[in-house]
Amino acid sequence: MSSSALPGAAIPLIAAPMAGGPSTAALVIATGRAGGLGFLAAGYKSPAALAAEIDTVRGAGIPFGVNLFAPNPVPVDPQHYRRYAALMQREADRFGLALPAEPVSDDDDFAAKIDALIADPVPAVSFTFGLPAAGVIDGLRRAGTTVIQTVTSVAEARASAERGVDCLVAQAHTAGGHSATFTPQRMPDPLPIIELVAAVRAAVSLPVIAAGGLSTAAEVADVLRAGAIAAQVGTALLLAEEAGTSAIHQTALRDPSRRDTVLTHAFTGRPARALGNRFTDDYAAAAPLGYPALHFLTGPLRRAAAAAGDAELVHLWAGSGHRQARSGPAAQILAGLTPGAR
Repeated sequence: MSSSALPGAAIPLIAAPMAGGPSTAALVIATGRAGGLGFLAAGYKSPAALAAEIDTVRGAGIPFGVNLFAPNPVPVDPQHYRRYAALMQREADRFGLALPAEPVSDDDDFAAKIDALIADPVPAVSFTFGLPAAGVIDGLRRAGTTVIQTVTSVAEARASAERGVDCLVAQAHTAGGHSATFTPQRMPDPLPIIELVAAVRAAVSLPVIAAGGLSTAAEVADVLRAGAIAAQVGTALLLAEEAGTSAIHQTALRDPSRRDTVLTHAFTGRPARALGNRFTDDYAAAAPLGYPALHFLTGPLRRAAAAAGDAELVHLWAGSGHRQARSGPAAQILAGLTPGAR
């Protein structure tokens, strides 16, 4: 199956949804105009803010998608949380912040966002963190939306196929930002992306999109030869002119001394790949699992540190191919990632 299985895609490239700022309406539009498929990141946005972004992208007349965090909370041990909160509060004191002493929970307005997307459908909706209920998937498909599920293992792929999704994103452990795993407490085997694509394709008959550390046209060509219908790229677009990547994040990506990425749950309580800094060094061992509790605990600290220009306390999400990230218009970056493009 070719990239034509994706709504309106002319080239086999998808702009990954990057919550927290990088995935702007402008980036989605630029990706669509370049022939790819861009995804708005609904995570951490209110339904009203998401609706406004959808309206902006619709006005450009290009196909696009929306990505949602499927509710799959990771419980946190209250005592472990309080110990970690005390450590975080010491860091926060220098900014005059008071962090949550007790765990905070939230489902990111999932039901309201689903209701809005069914009432006013978009071409594609993808999910990460968990597998939504069959009724959610059926409702979106009846509305004419292509439903895409992000998976990190064969077991997740089979469960998604049985639930009735249209397409899968096979995300390797090399991906930047949060792992999409359904089981953050037990990460899947770290298969190379080629092996993961092959294993998922052997297990289910759905079309598969490859994701995770893809940063060159040769790597994109490799996953297409392995049977993927497209490659999803995120870190490669963090320095695009249309991206909303923060200045401190951009500077860190360009810093030649920041060579390594680490998989850590210290920022949000859910495993995510980032450039290493003092926060990942100092708190990796102390942090409990617990999402979204740790996200809400460290969020004010991370925002204050970013405003103060302190990259050592900020989540610097990045995939394993971050050294290949280049500045420029998104269309130029995508052209450089398209196999055979001139």
